[in-house]
Amino acid sequence: MEGIKHRKIEVNGINMHVAEKGEGPVVLFLHGFPELWYSWRHQIQYISAQGYHAVAPDLRGYGDTDAPSSITSYTCFHIVGDIVALIDSLGVDQVFLVAHDWGALIGWYLCLFRPDRVKAYVCLSVPYLRRNPKVKTVDGMRAMYGDNYYICRFQEPGEMEAQMAEVGTEYVLKNILTSRKPGPPILPKGKFGTGFNPDMSDTLPSWLTQEDLAYFVTKLEKTGFTGGLNYYRNFNRNWELLAPWSGVQIKVPVIYITGELDSVYTSLGFEEYVQGGNFKKDVPNLEKVIVQKGVAHFNNEEAYDEINNYIYNFIKKF
Repeated sequence: MEGIKHRKIEVNGINMHVAEKGEGPVVLFLHGFPELWYSWRHQIQYISAQGYHAVAPDLRGYGDTDAPSSITSYTCFHIVGDIVALIDSLGVDQVFLVAHDWGALIGWYLCLFRPDRVKAYVCLSVPYLRRNPKVKTVDGMRAMYGDNYYICRFQEPGEMEAQMAEVGTEYVLKNILTSRKPGPPILPKGKFGTGFNPDMSDTLPSWLTQEDLAYFVTKLEKTGFTGGLNYYRNFNRNWELLAPWSGVQIKVPVIYITGELDSVYTSLGFEEYVQGGNFKKDVPNLEKVIVQKGVAHFNNEEAYDEINNYIYNFIKKF
């Protein structure tokens, strides 16, 4: 990872690990579950070479960033608070935002609470999650897919951690990262089992080396999965906290990029929401929707050349 610098920054009462490279306007990369700053290794190298300051933190609960023990320390307000403090520490008013999976959700919250800090947003995988004022988020998911839907299975503190420990960190990471199964991930009750990818092969895909996997494993063996799982355990709490923003539009310029095999895009009615016009109603400055053929959930890694070009061609307009 040539030329990437690492440092710790104090933000919002915690110490955050940040990887960065380059000089110029800031492009801020937010990873998802169960990942790290390292998920953006290809983007950091490419974007910094185009004259930008690429910045990728380990989010709260991950990698070399602090992981508070309390579940309630992982609400949307806490995470966005971390990001705003990080932006302040970089000495800029605004950033270009690029985010994937849970990072994408945090990205939407940042655009909702502090649109003044975001010049433009490249959103990967997770579209805007419109708040249903009548149904709490996890309750709605449970009604749609039952108790074994993975987000419902993640709710009970300690339960999923124990089941992941049974199969081991490497198995869990490899299983999640290599899954190409569209539709809602359903996990059998009482065990992780074949998890997200029942067709998991011994060989890794071309975009994920053994060295890449080992880096993720080393960091997540140190911290465990609890920090990342605590994001999911705040879905219903976030639903309560977000009540004042019900129906508010996101006005930031956005492009949305997903893989056609992405388990998020192909669940929860998101495909219909994105393609049917409601996404554009909620995000009026949505400039483009790109669905990548034959690409699954981790499109920033699997199709990194294509993603790099989309990011650069979008942000260079501003």
